Amino acid sequence: MSRRGLLGTAGAAAAVTVVSACGGEEPKPQEVRYGQVVGQTTDVPEGAGAVFNESKLVVTQPERDDYRAFGAACTHGGCTVQEVDEVIRCLCHGSEFDISTGEPLRGPAQEPLEAFNITVEGTDIILDSAVES
Repeated sequence: MSRRGLLGTAGAAAAVTVVSACGGEEPKPQEVRYGQVVGQTTDVPEGAGAVFNESKLVVTQPERDDYRAFGAACTHGGCTVQEVDEVIRCLCHGSEFDISTGEPLRGPAQEPLEAFNITVEGTDIILDSAVES
């Protein structure tokens, strides 16, 4: 094993040990993107939305220039939602969510999608943080 490989393996093991020792949860995939551009407003149609797979987000525009962001993991089985038109749809089991609130409209999902704060600068959509409950 190369020195670089050995050090990389040791670093990964140390990171797992620290997380385990602290009893903390793994970070959400969105947390590493806080403060970054996650998409463009030009990709988010009015009255619908778009899934940004890389950042695990779905961004909607229920009304003109009113952008909302939600985690793209369905709260039923964890599948990534696949379609966004007048509702956010998970095709795995048929759950549908409101594009304004992320609340479930049709099951089997019973919990809303996680909401995130975003900022729009020009056409950039910047992920700020999770919405506090």
